[in-house]
Amino acid sequence: LTHSMSRVGRCIDNGPMESFWGTLKSEKYYLHKYETFEELSKDIDHYIYFYNNERYQEKLNGLSPVEYRSKAA
Repeated sequence: LTHSMSRVGRCIDNGPMESFWGTLKSEKYYLHKYETFEELSKDIDHYIYFYNNERYQEKLNGLSPVEYRSKAA
């Protein structure tokens, strides 16, 4: 059994995640050569932290996602 994070018949729900993985690949994955899966996994974890806490985004008024959400609350 595989859990789906999108609603049935709503392919547009997948768009934000596809955009994130595309950004991760262009900013991190394609720029490095990984020798092991563990090295890749660790770098993905670091990138997710960076993306959410340190990477400023124009569409979020120049804030990181965490900063944007804390101001909206």
